Amino acid sequence: MFDILYTEDTIFGDITSELVIPEDMECVGKVIAQENCIVAGIKYLSSKLEKLGLDVEILAKDGDRVPKNTVVMSIKGNARTILSVERALLNILGRMSGIATRTHEIVEKVRRINPKIRIAATRKTLWGYLDKIAVQIGGGDTHRWNLGDMVMIKDNHIALVGIEEAIKRAKRVSFSKKVEVEADNEYDALKAAELGADIILLDNMSPDEIGRIAKKLRNYRVIIEISGGITPQNIEEYARCDVDVISMGYLTHSVDSVDFSMEIEKMP
Repeated sequence: MFDILYTEDTIFGDITSELVIPEDMECVGKVIAQENCIVAGIKYLSSKLEKLGLDVEILAKDGDRVPKNTVVMSIKGNARTILSVERALLNILGRMSGIATRTHEIVEKVRRINPKIRIAATRKTLWGYLDKIAVQIGGGDTHRWNLGDMVMIKDNHIALVGIEEAIKRAKRVSFSKKVEVEADNEYDALKAAELGADIILLDNMSPDEIGRIAKKLRNYRVIIEISGGITPQNIEEYARCDVDVISMGYLTHSVDSVDFSMEIEKMP
């Protein structure tokens, strides 16, 4: 993703730096957190920066909690190169740290109620892989990395072939893959469990509905996941339900980025 952003940013060059900055000038860029946060994206970015011929000093690792005004990374090298990647670097670091910080807060909130529940991402992402990595750094579960990770039968699959036929066909998958079924009502949830699904996703239900259905699902050997409409404001209600996983699109589609800046100093 960093390569794509860098290419898009410089597709016609960086005309300002090329006109203003001498070709052989070198500088140091210090990346600073402008607010308290969990840092995420350092490992990924440092590897990309080094491929551009820049020297990187890592001052805060992924997963570190840092206070405002902390220098998390120092970059040395060609001034034009550093200036050309500045915005892309800050965008990625800010978004990933925002996701990791918020994920960590939610994981801790749920853990106080039920330490066995996992908080997972969904596929409602902007930068796919990077968003999932940020969730993981924050202490959450990545869920599926892609559509090939496991079988996940959703409402539109069921609408086309029916729940029984969908599960029958899905069970032909390798033993190494789990089969998950999304259910928005009690009948489909219990039917999926009877037919041998590994995971039942109770979607867009109230805590009361989930509590009632989850109690019946415990008669089967299934993982119970819940999703849909779960926010930081109501997650404690859902955490009191007897479930195994809470997946939240919020983690990747609604969090705010952390503010980072870069201060540049000319090298002697």
